[in-house]
Amino acid sequence: MSTTPVGLSWASIFRLGLVQTALGAIIIMTTTTLNRVMVVELALPATLPGLLVGIHHGVQMLRPRLGYGSDMGRRRTPWIVGGMIVLGTGGAVAALGVALMGSVLALGIAVAALGFFLVGLGSGAAGTSLLALLASMVAPQRRAPAATILWVMMIAGFAVTATTAGRFLDPFSPERLVAVSAVVSLIAVSIAALAVRGVESSVPMPPLPAPAGPKPSFRAVLGEVWADPTARRFTIFVFVSMLAYNLSDLIIEPFAGQVFGLTIGQSTTLAGLQNAGTLAGMILMAVFGSGVLGARLASLRGWMVCGCIGSSAMLIMLAGTPQMATPPLTLVYVAFGFATGAFAAAAIASMMQLAGAGRAGTRMGLWGAAQAIAFAIGGFSGAVLADIARAALGGAAAGYGAVFLLQAGLFLLAAVLAARLAVAPRPFFPVPPMKEAVS
Repeated sequence: MSTTPVGLSWASIFRLGLVQTALGAIIIMTTTTLNRVMVVELALPATLPGLLVGIHHGVQMLRPRLGYGSDMGRRRTPWIVGGMIVLGTGGAVAALGVALMGSVLALGIAVAALGFFLVGLGSGAAGTSLLALLASMVAPQRRAPAATILWVMMIAGFAVTATTAGRFLDPFSPERLVAVSAVVSLIAVSIAALAVRGVESSVPMPPLPAPAGPKPSFRAVLGEVWADPTARRFTIFVFVSMLAYNLSDLIIEPFAGQVFGLTIGQSTTLAGLQNAGTLAGMILMAVFGSGVLGARLASLRGWMVCGCIGSSAMLIMLAGTPQMATPPLTLVYVAFGFATGAFAAAAIASMMQLAGAGRAGTRMGLWGAAQAIAFAIGGFSGAVLADIARAALGGAAAGYGAVFLLQAGLFLLAAVLAARLAVAPRPFFPVPPMKEAVS
């Protein structure tokens, strides 16, 4: 009989997914609801929320340092709960700052900037430590579905909060905005704290060896991780693939409206179908890419390569739809979502697999920082490039098409990078997941 530990149960994995749900609930309030209030209700330039969200992304550069902190501790649960408390505080402070903008603009901007900084710091600490905990305590055969569970439950947090909080925000007032945001933050932090309680101690862990020397510095640990060729290549892959993933984020709905004359309701429905395709791709990868229901269909690397190639093909087709007599927009949007979902789920599962080599928090932090930088650059760059291309090429269809073709090229580059990765299965608990011994 095998004595290999089975790791976290499915019930515990779903409980950790609730942390992602709570995290998503606060994030959606700060990145969308407060954005809309500043632009619509307060009639402020769209640049202002863009800069505030940029603060949130910029703080993600600290993810490697935050992951290192959880690596050096004996437990990750305090980092998750502490991060959620900082995140919840940031969500409430950001809402207070936006409310103040209507009366004292400069003070409101300063308070909101502090709030968005705390949001970035808290989400970085909680999110990085949560993924590191999963990488350390989830059995290899469950990592792909576990990654999908977390992603789907975060999206559920987006959806539930957006629909529920939206009802309580009408009729709008600054006081109501602060109250709703504070309640959402309080509920989210409470759910996360209850969800993570006891999970870390539910699986027997190998005893920690006594440290052979002083605690290594952050620079030394980061250098150790970066010296690993696989970790370094994967960091580059994450940056390129997520840059490609996000390049069309702000233009894919305007493309449907400006080029094909779709109404806002029609373009929103189209975006919803794309997201449905994304979820379908992630779920299919989790089921058939992990072997959880039997034979495994292709490796994680294979899913990443095929997902990136499929995404590239759909973007090339999307660029050519204006020239078609009957453009298959719905099919292309859904297929594009499916391909990106499959690649993204495989990439997240690969992160958890590769983090099993040790220093899980630092590795997750490095890859999270690469993703955050790519997201910060991607959406803004795509919108700017679309404006430049429209002016240079003399039309909306040609301008959007140029960006889609650039995005397709980035996905092909990501496929080449993924093909060179070695995401091999590793033994469960290959090293102590907390406070590894100093060699």
